[in-house]
Amino acid sequence: MSIQQNPVIDHEPSQNTESSQQTVAVVTPTEEPRQRYIVAIGASAGGLDALERFFQGLPERSGAAYVVIQHLSPDHKSMMANLLARHTPMPVVTVEDGMRIEPDRVHLIPPASMMSIANNELRLSPKNPRGLTLPIDLFFTALAREYGKYSIGVVLSGTGSDGTRGAVAINDAGGFLLAQEPESAKFDGMPRSAIATGLVDAILPPDELAPRILDHISQVSRINIRGPRAVVGYDKDSALEEAMHLLYNQGGINFREYKPATVMRRIERRMQVRHVPDLANYARLLDGDRTELNALRRELLIPVTNFFRDPEAFETLAQSAIQNIVQERGEAQAIRVWVPGTSTGEEAYSLAILFAETFERTKRWPNFKLFATDVEQHNVDVGSAGVFSEAITAEVSPERLERWFYKRGNHFVVKTEIRQNIVFARHNLLEDPPFTRMDLVSCRNLLIYFRAEAQERALRRLQYALAPGGFMFLGSSETLGNLQADFTAVSSKYKIFRILRHVSLPLDAASSSLGRLSSTTGKPRPVVNKSGRSTTDAVAIDTGQSVLLRSYAPNTLLLNSSNELLHVFGEVGRYLRFGEGSVSLNLTKLLPQQIAPVAQALLHKALRSNEPLRSDVLTLDFPNGDTERLRLVVRRVDIDQREPYLLLSFEPHIADSPKVSHSSGMETMDMNRETTDRVETLERELAATRESLQATIEELETANEELQATNEELMASNEELQSSNEELQSVNEELYTVNAENQEKIEILNRLNADLDGMAKAAAIATVFVDSDLRMTRFTPEATGLFKIRDGDLGRHIDDFSNLLNYPSFIDELGKTIASGEMLQREITAGNGRIYLVRVLPYAVRRGDPRGAVATFIDVTTLHDIKRLQAVLDSLPESVAVLNSAGEITMVNEAWRSNALDAGKQCLCQHGVGTNYLGACGSDHGAGFDNRFVQEACVGIESVLSGEKNSFSLEYQCGEDDQLHVFVMHASPIRHPAGGLIISHVDLTQSLQDHHRANSNAC
Repeated sequence: MSIQQNPVIDHEPSQNTESSQQTVAVVTPTEEPRQRYIVAIGASAGGLDALERFFQGLPERSGAAYVVIQHLSPDHKSMMANLLARHTPMPVVTVEDGMRIEPDRVHLIPPASMMSIANNELRLSPKNPRGLTLPIDLFFTALAREYGKYSIGVVLSGTGSDGTRGAVAINDAGGFLLAQEPESAKFDGMPRSAIATGLVDAILPPDELAPRILDHISQVSRINIRGPRAVVGYDKDSALEEAMHLLYNQGGINFREYKPATVMRRIERRMQVRHVPDLANYARLLDGDRTELNALRRELLIPVTNFFRDPEAFETLAQSAIQNIVQERGEAQAIRVWVPGTSTGEEAYSLAILFAETFERTKRWPNFKLFATDVEQHNVDVGSAGVFSEAITAEVSPERLERWFYKRGNHFVVKTEIRQNIVFARHNLLEDPPFTRMDLVSCRNLLIYFRAEAQERALRRLQYALAPGGFMFLGSSETLGNLQADFTAVSSKYKIFRILRHVSLPLDAASSSLGRLSSTTGKPRPVVNKSGRSTTDAVAIDTGQSVLLRSYAPNTLLLNSSNELLHVFGEVGRYLRFGEGSVSLNLTKLLPQQIAPVAQALLHKALRSNEPLRSDVLTLDFPNGDTERLRLVVRRVDIDQREPYLLLSFEPHIADSPKVSHSSGMETMDMNRETTDRVETLERELAATRESLQATIEELETANEELQATNEELMASNEELQSSNEELQSVNEELYTVNAENQEKIEILNRLNADLDGMAKAAAIATVFVDSDLRMTRFTPEATGLFKIRDGDLGRHIDDFSNLLNYPSFIDELGKTIASGEMLQREITAGNGRIYLVRVLPYAVRRGDPRGAVATFIDVTTLHDIKRLQAVLDSLPESVAVLNSAGEITMVNEAWRSNALDAGKQCLCQHGVGTNYLGACGSDHGAGFDNRFVQEACVGIESVLSGEKNSFSLEYQCGEDDQLHVFVMHASPIRHPAGGLIISHVDLTQSLQDHHRANSNAC
């Protein structure tokens, strides 16, 4: 029986002074330091999309540090930092060796590296370019070792099983474990492998994983659980006792036998996962939720194990114990090994491999049988299958992998020559009868989870199972306790012992008076008898009873009404036989064929009557050549209203003995009369069955030989392909990651390209791109008006296209720009009469690449038209100004500017470009104008601007009396959709003076 194989030792100090009367102490801890949480995210093929969706759900400040471990190609520069930075506000950095891990930062594993963590620093090591590497398992395991319950593991999309072993380590350390929902993953191999362990706390889509992590971090500080130094005990009225009772009823395992600190810590973790604030509510949850009850059971039975754990210990075992066992056993003598608490079978297979290697080394192949048992049926089924993930490559040498395993997909399968020697069965070490005549018993890192009393009971059972001279192999933290005198140490360092003295019966006598737990409350029973004797006297009485039973009571088996073995009294090992295949406790399969039918007949008749029965004298032959004459005696045991139990005793028969037989006066069953008919019928049926089976076996053997030859050929071919397949699969995952990054980059480029096209269309500027060989690579739609080109012409030389440029040096200047890298600019008049500003600029996609050139053609014809209009206006002697529809001056001619600068003509000094002409007129009140004139001028101009009048003219005077000038202002509208008008001021002073002078002369 095992709660788990090779578990990690409790990080909390053990409570050696627990009181049976104390109840669970529940206190509120101080708030956990949030910055200590480390979130490790493992991803492989298809993981980029999952990572982006994961980080989109995280805020900039969460208090946790994030580490991303991916399978990256060693030959490709990863773009992951740039890609992820677009989806999270946290800084994203690529890890360097020795970098300190910081909260609220994303740390990325670099290519061609393996990463671990120690002392809050990330450590890098080179990746093995040849062998299979599992970076996620490595980091998860290191994280669990360093941060314990503060570690959070996330398994995202990917092929294979990387991350599974590391996930088990995180769960065992009390951390939080999540996996991507397989249906949402592009490759579901890694998530499904982690989920198959049964230890994953949450299975969600990527965008829901981040909120779940934040919820877990904040929830921990709100759980009302015990403090780290609180004393934990059991009380029949407590919520913890109720949970223990539910677990016992559900799976038949009494977890009261286990250390309360370990049990409580596991319960606390489930409370955190389920967001239950206190133990009482959690007990109610267990009572109504069978799924949670199973989850807690799995939590307590976590299978933490691996191949050849502590390699030096296994090497010492092979040299000191296994070598000795093989050399001492003859070819006809069987070697028997028992591995209780085998978990998923790694330790059992490790021992079987060591024995097989010793057989090959010594050239001896005795009959070998290894019994691997565990209390959890799921573990037994997994171990029996003999299929393990690729993570075992970190534990098993390449030579052993090639010799004892074969590859099937992403898994390694134990070869038949090893598997056929191992019998897997469900067995509870503390409750079920132990095996017998074992040459080696390996029980590593199981006893540390038991209370002291349970440890002693388990050790006595293991001692009873050993044959004379047998070996016991314990874990590094386990000791023999009170059994030190019964063993001699073969290796004290690696806990290998050899038996000196066998245990006395009954096996549980000592522990029953020294603190066996009550079946209902888990409390130690009082060690006080009715006569008031001391504990020492009671122990002496029990020991004396054991001596008497061994000396005078016959060897006996206690059976239930189904003939299944329940308990053993005495040395019955010589009467029992264990055949190949799955282990059964049915007596008819355990007894030798010589006495099995007699025993079956006695038991059958004893169930129908209340009288004890005995058989005639039987002769039993043993494999070593000895014989024994004995009687079989069956007695019925009735207890209340329950089904009866049966006692089957083996009483030796001694001829002419003066002693009175224990079965004297008992009815002797006439086996001839009772069984002859039944035996004859069974023999006839058996003979027919044997003939049929023999014919079938012969046919199967023939077919099997043919299949064996074919299988050997296929195995040889398969082994050759395995190494290539492993390398290709690793490369495929790396290439998929690279491809995902490239796809993301392409999407970014597509968006940039669309932006560029949109900008080019909005600018409406004719543009052409050429490469270093003057071949067209790109152009805008406006360029088709200058060059006779279309989309299919890309890649042709620019000189192949006719154009309207009237620019003979264009090709030469393109080449000059490409060669020199300098910009050229000039204006040209094209054949269509338009004027273009031509700019030729160099460009290169990447620094160091050959340069190309881009030429833009900006239509500046309108600018030249404006210049011509300005020249026309400047040629007029009258002052002219152009107003827009708002009355602002947009253009004036040279005469206007000259008059405005003439100090004698003050009426024009404030009328410059950009000013509002109406406003300027309103400010001319002090410039020699009367109010009537200004008002009339403003009204007239506004009427033209509004369209009420087609024109407006006004004569006015300006200046002092001695320099008085006469002007005519004329305003005409501009016939254009933009509207506006033209104002001219004509100076009539000279004309009038000449006219007066002429009139005077005439007079």
